[in-house]
Amino acid sequence: MNKEQHLLKPIQLGTFRLPNRVVMAPMTRSRAANEENRPTSDLQGSYYAQRSSAGLIISEGSQVSKNAVGYINTPGIHSTTQLEGWKEVTKKVHNNGGRIFLQLWHVGRISHPDFHEGQLPLAPSAINPKVQSYTPEGFKETVEPREMTLQDIKETISDFAKAASNAIEAGFDGVEIHASNGYLFHQFFNRTSNQRTDEYGGTIENRARFLFDVLAAVQKEIPLNKVGVRLNPSLHGSFGMTMDEETIPTFDYIVQKLNDYDLAYLHLSEPFTDVSDIPYAVTEIAKHYRPLYKGILMINNGFDQETGNKVLNEGLADLVAFGKPYISNPDLVERFQQGVPLTDWDESTFYTPGVKGYLDYEKKTAERTSAQSGSNS
Repeated sequence: MNKEQHLLKPIQLGTFRLPNRVVMAPMTRSRAANEENRPTSDLQGSYYAQRSSAGLIISEGSQVSKNAVGYINTPGIHSTTQLEGWKEVTKKVHNNGGRIFLQLWHVGRISHPDFHEGQLPLAPSAINPKVQSYTPEGFKETVEPREMTLQDIKETISDFAKAASNAIEAGFDGVEIHASNGYLFHQFFNRTSNQRTDEYGGTIENRARFLFDVLAAVQKEIPLNKVGVRLNPSLHGSFGMTMDEETIPTFDYIVQKLNDYDLAYLHLSEPFTDVSDIPYAVTEIAKHYRPLYKGILMINNGFDQETGNKVLNEGLADLVAFGKPYISNPDLVERFQQGVPLTDWDESTFYTPGVKGYLDYEKKTAERTSAQSGSNS
């Protein structure tokens, strides 16, 4: 409809020519309700294939190991059964002309012993985030986690490398490292959750080390131009995270250092809550980090068609990730293109098992043309 929309312009991402700059953001949907947390062709395969006109799909977070679990019915990428399930998913997406990255996930302390046969969750330091964990028995208060030993850290780094390899074997076009939203990487970055005194704690460089050690290990398995990294610099008051005066300098250091890596993209989130009254917070993430990062920058959180085009037109980002609008609008790209109003989502079905609120949102636009399909270059 409006071919001048920046969101609808193609872009090169690593080895892929994306047909547009509309990204489906990673979203937990809790549909892997089986013993192995295995994704299936009928559910996850159909869900992502419905949305394959996105320039890029980033899957829901997927555990890199049994130790990484913190939510019920979320899929993993560490077992043969899970890998085989994901193969069915990626095949459906690719057969429908789409491109899909798998988000690699470890929740760290945002978990509960119920997920670990009574054992404590792992974290950089033994500090309770004092939030709730949604367990098979319902919401429960989190506990004080077990501080990771250096051997635990080494094994977790290896888990991420193996998971990245598994993802490519399963047919994914790349992976995204979930270093955001108060989960394990974020816990290493933040002084309120990391009080270690070894090489993974103390200084900004040490607290960031875990991410760069993981990238080094992943690089031995897959090219870094198939790897994205997600960060949330101004997260405060959610997921047990509290900002302090070193938070933004830590993320500035991380983002600038990532310029040395040939990543597919850097994925940043605008603040989840109002942080305008926090003197050391950044209230406009894209504006702050665009000058610091030289690669492909993706921005996320609360964007619509108008603001998505605006942030691209202003040169503050290269890609825009949409979350909730993609739940209820599988044809989001076509709606942007044809000027079709968006369908509202039903929050009561975000995390419920089955088809309702997952596969039953209708497309209300004309089928996309072959010109909209991306390809390898």
